[in-house]
Formats: sequence, C-alpha cells, structure tokens
Amino acid sequence: MTIKIERKIVKYDVQKPEDKPAASAKSAAVPAAVPPASPPPAPPAAVGQTVRDKHGHLAQVIRMHEKLERPEVLVGSTYKIKTPISDHAMYVTINDIVLNEDTEFEQRRPFEIFINSKNLDHFQWIVALTRIISAVFRKGGDVTFLVDELKAVFDPRGGYWQPGGKFMPSIIAELGYVIERHLQTIGLLRKPQLDEHQQRLVDEKRAEYEARARQTDAFAKSSFPEGAQLCAKCSTAAVVMMDGCMTCLNCGDSKCG
Repeated sequence: MTIKIERKIVKYDVQKPEDKPAASAKSAAVPAAVPPASPPPAPPAAVGQTVRDKHGHLAQVIRMHEKLERPEVLVGSTYKIKTPISDHAMYVTINDIVLNEDTEFEQRRPFEIFINSKNLDHFQWIVALTRIISAVFRKGGDVTFLVDELKAVFDPRGGYWQPGGKFMPSIIAELGYVIERHLQTIGLLRKPQLDEHQQRLVDEKRAEYEARARQTDAFAKSSFPEGAQLCAKCSTAAVVMMDGCMTCLNCGDSKCG
C-alpha cells in the first residue's frame, strides 16, 4: 500500500512492535476532551425579560439606554423659576419617556430638559447645560447624582432668598432643586421625611411656640398712644410729649409741674 505524503516532514519517530501496547495504554489513560463549559446565562435585566401586559400580550422589558429612540409624544412638566436677581423668569421643562407601558414594569424616566427665558445673558450656559443634562438622562442608569452636583454650585456674587425664607446659593442650585422635585414626582427619588420621634418633637415645639405667640402682650390692649413711655410715678406706659413737656396721661405727672 502506497501512502503519499503531501506535507513537509518536520519530525518523525520510529515505532517498534513492542511499543504498540504501551502506546495503546497511554492513549487510553488520556481522558476524553471535556467540552468547555458554556457561560452562565445573563440575568433577565440585561437581556430583557418577557412579561405580559394587561391585555395578555407578550412584551420585552425595556431598559433606559442611550440608543433608545425618541417617541413622537413625551409626557412633560414645566416649572417656573423666578429669582429676585433677574427681571425675567425661567421656565424649565422636563420631558419623560414611559417605559414598559401597561405592564408591572411601567416606569417614567426623564428623557430631555429645556430651559426658556427672555434673559439672554445666560443663553450660552443654558444651552450647554440642557444638552449635557439631556445626554445624562438618555444614558440611563442612576441619574439622581445630578441633583447633588447642581445643588452644590455657589454663586461667587452671593445667593438669594426665596419667598418663604429658603436660601438659594445660585440659579444652578435652584435648577437642581427643580430636578429633585421632578424625580420625586415620578418616583426616582424618595421625599425626605422625619421619623416618628423627630416628627413628634417638631410638632411639640411648634405647638409650644404658637401657644407662646398667642399670649397677650402687656401693651396690646393699652388705651394710651402707641410709643408712650413708662411713668416713674404710676408705673404706666402713658408718658407722652405734650406742649414741649413729658406728661403722663394716666396720673397727670409732668416734668413741667
């Protein structure tokens, strides 16, 4: 029998008849190749989970990511920011996309933000900020960190007080509060609440202060003019200036005699 060698010989070995049983035992001792283990399946959150909507139709759970296309219609809310340092108000609109509608996984996620104002002094940073925030929204994942980052911005010229007595360190910080309020509305952030002990303590202190404020002032029902001074003779706040002389309207005592 003729065997044709078509490849170049790079190594050879002479096999003797007595070596055949040893070679057969060696080959039998080598275990069969074990196929590589298949990688574990990805969790449903990564590949999409099949669920049924309220109509009984199968649907895939959609997660927020940057390649998600914008729908024709988005649900949005507009917030007004009026600061005492500007004559014109700012209107902040945040549009949300509704994911997995009509399923138990339905969720609203912020998709884009717009800021409109007649004041063109801040036009450049408004455009830049809206584009960056919108890009972070579309990226997906945890976007709540934007709130703390924006609230930590301080104006070197000083902040301002809102009606009601709340101090705002800058316009950017107030924008952070607006985003925080919106994220709380759609359920991405939890509203800060006091525990039972703290709430009871605050209620007691408030009731104590209100009761103290309701106490009648000693001068509240005075029949003498407002601003009258205390009389050294009758100890009544009834001393006023009359005809160039301090005179008590209660006892008639006068410095002029």
